[in-house]
Amino acid sequence: MLQSDFIELPAATTATLKRRASLTFEGMQDDSSRKRLKEDTDNGGRELPHVIDGEALANDLEQELQCGCCSALVYRPVLVSPCQHFFCGSCCVLWIRNGGTNCPVCRSTSTIVTPSRTLQKMVDLLLRAAPLKVRPVGERMQADDVYRAGETLRIPTPRQASPEPVIAARNSNYIHPCPHCIAGNTWGWRCPQPIADPEADPDNAWQIEDGPPPGHAFCGNCESIVALQAPTTTRCDLCQVSFCGIGIPGRCVAAPLQSQHPHAMSDLGDLLQSIEVYDNFDNNAVEVDIMVDYLTAKGLTPRNIYSEIVTYVQSQPRQFAPLIENGLFMDVHGVNGGEDPDPSAPRHRICRLCATEILLWGLRDWWIRERKKGHLDEYVMKRPDCPDGRNCENQKDNAHAKEFNHIIMPIDPLPEVEDPSGSQPRNSLSIAPTTADEPTSASSGSRHEFILQSSGDVLGPSSQDLRDEVEALL
Repeated sequence: MLQSDFIELPAATTATLKRRASLTFEGMQDDSSRKRLKEDTDNGGRELPHVIDGEALANDLEQELQCGCCSALVYRPVLVSPCQHFFCGSCCVLWIRNGGTNCPVCRSTSTIVTPSRTLQKMVDLLLRAAPLKVRPVGERMQADDVYRAGETLRIPTPRQASPEPVIAARNSNYIHPCPHCIAGNTWGWRCPQPIADPEADPDNAWQIEDGPPPGHAFCGNCESIVALQAPTTTRCDLCQVSFCGIGIPGRCVAAPLQSQHPHAMSDLGDLLQSIEVYDNFDNNAVEVDIMVDYLTAKGLTPRNIYSEIVTYVQSQPRQFAPLIENGLFMDVHGVNGGEDPDPSAPRHRICRLCATEILLWGLRDWWIRERKKGHLDEYVMKRPDCPDGRNCENQKDNAHAKEFNHIIMPIDPLPEVEDPSGSQPRNSLSIAPTTADEPTSASSGSRHEFILQSSGDVLGPSSQDLRDEVEALL
């Protein structure tokens, strides 16, 4: 294109080519903008620095750093993944212990909780600028007892609810025929004592208040009527409760001892949520955390522990007989069990609830045996034994529990030294049973308790090996 091709337009024409302002801004005055500009400059036209209200900034930052659970300034912050909500470490631990299986704020599925260094630096910066906003000393001490700084937490995955059995609406005052009472049923076996159908034969109907009809019982899981002699029926050899094998597959069954799954104990998160686990360890949360860390490192699950406990019990002379005699498996189901045909017979089948009872009963002793293998960290094994042992009332205090060992380990036997009086060798041990003030509980994992007394010098904690030998002799 040549330069002559350009046509110079008059000024009036170019003015009309400018784009008009939006109708929204028409009629507006620019006095306010001039006023702001005048306020931001001094008499010489120089811009003045903006003054920031430090107290207001600190208050705003405190609001942003509030814990999503306790609504206070976050203490030892942890971050939930993947939703990125943050909480106090102690608040998150209590949430998990109380059955939480997701983020406390958004309820989204979460698996891991990690400490946040960025949030901790922001909290430290805020407290340096505003020291009065620090949490009270008592709250911080309680939080430190619950959560150990820098520790990664695990949120257990939610368990799937058991499917509800399909039950047709019918008269609930009478017991209806079981699946094997019906002629031509799909299982190919007919009950020799069929139950009369209350709809078809009301005169011979069996009332539910009279208990189960002859040859029948109630399933320990779905509580439906079951024929005792049916090929699908199994019975737990410990609680003597029968299971139909039909209602809920995998749950309405008494499986072989080594293949059963303990009820509500599918992963380590279930152990952390179980109050009975902490009761077994006398509410010593530090020892429970040490055990869980060990299980995580070794890749062990509650079912692995249960299997080892069963193997240990089967190696004992009387096997499960002491547990049955102590009533460990009584009233574990909502239905009554039958009579034990032979109390001295070996046990082969077990239900899910009884498997959980065995797991909780033997967990502490299993942990003592596992510690003897020497696979724990050095700082755990080198802690001095607490003089009070398991009876220590201070082991609930995390600081004391971290300093001393309350799971008594074997000690080297002391040599016998003749007492000058000639009455008894020094350091010889006499065994006395516990008094009535020191009850034992089968459910808490303690089979027998002994008091080791010495004449002369005061001895340290009792040896677990010695306890096992005395137990075998008795």
